[in-house]
Amino acid sequence: MKVWLAALCAAMAVVGPRPAAAEQCGGDFETWRAAVASQASAEGVGTAGLDALSRARFDTRVLARDRAQGVFTQDFIQFSSRMVNDYRLQHGAARMKKYAGVFAQAQQTYGVPAPVITAFWALETDFGAVQGDFSTLDALATLAHDCRRPELFRPHLVALLKLIDQGVLPADVEGAWAGEVGQIQMLPGDYLEKGVDGDGDGRVDLRGSVPDVIMTAARLIAALGWRANEPWMQEVRVPETMPWEETGRTNRLPLAQWASWGVATRDGGTLGEGPDAGLVLPMGRKGPAFLVYANYDVYLEWNKSFVYTLTAAHLARRLAGDPPYRKGYPEPGLNPEEMRALQEKLVARGHDVGGIDGVLGVKTREAVRKEQMRLGLAVDGWPTQALLAAL
Repeated sequence: MKVWLAALCAAMAVVGPRPAAAEQCGGDFETWRAAVASQASAEGVGTAGLDALSRARFDTRVLARDRAQGVFTQDFIQFSSRMVNDYRLQHGAARMKKYAGVFAQAQQTYGVPAPVITAFWALETDFGAVQGDFSTLDALATLAHDCRRPELFRPHLVALLKLIDQGVLPADVEGAWAGEVGQIQMLPGDYLEKGVDGDGDGRVDLRGSVPDVIMTAARLIAALGWRANEPWMQEVRVPETMPWEETGRTNRLPLAQWASWGVATRDGGTLGEGPDAGLVLPMGRKGPAFLVYANYDVYLEWNKSFVYTLTAAHLARRLAGDPPYRKGYPEPGLNPEEMRALQEKLVARGHDVGGIDGVLGVKTREAVRKEQMRLGLAVDGWPTQALLAAL
């Protein structure tokens, strides 16, 4: 410890506190870590936090996970069918009943309903059963040192040191490979800023206290822009023909406009009153169909993956009482290799697809829609062999 503090003092004398714009990544890990220690000390991290940082190690397994994330190459039906299962539905319903009072308080305070919180709780850790086995300190140090997204992870590394220094988290805390901890998998910066003491014991324990978890999740979701007493998603039926170019998450129109084009409720009824909505077709015009409202954007703030967020929103609807969605008869999509070939063609035509990774993400879908329109195809954002051949 004394040796580490001596080295820190030397580093501070040479390096000094760095402004955010001057944060660097890569290079010798020990030198980089000394610069982080200098910054952390300048931000008020004391002996316990700095001592923890001195034991942080670079973990190559974390980078392997960061580069892979192959689960999101699955299409919506594949992913949601696996993730929205009987265990999560049954245990989610039981927990909403058991902690009804806490959920009511969360909704009254932050405007977020129980099914929305419970769906995230289920998908992230199966209600706290699987919180991760990676060293959070090592994970964040690795990702902050790596030059892919250091601007995201370095602040969370410093926040973790603060939580350790304050005794909120132990230095050997474990969580997900990307540095999230607790039953709803929060990054340390959010834990530090949004944590709520739901059980009134004077501390925020997102690993073991369910009231803390529920209230903190509600606060975080509200901070992401949740609108109280408004819907987030509704399954609908679509006609065989309609102006498909009007579909898409961001093209929000009055429900009366969708109804005029033949969009109906899941059971074929007339759409009722409500805010403007966009029509999302995750597997094209022949597959499942959902109207998504402004609150759906909050899901994308939580996680950028289209299939994850649509699955989380659907799970919340199931917990609120909806039946399973209708799968329809979607046209066959592309496998990951074909998807990468498609992305290469899209990039060659000047589109930003967010990286050639074989994943049908938000940017790739938008590029697909633009090419479908250019080629005179139905504009539903679903890439098929016909589109690939046309390009």
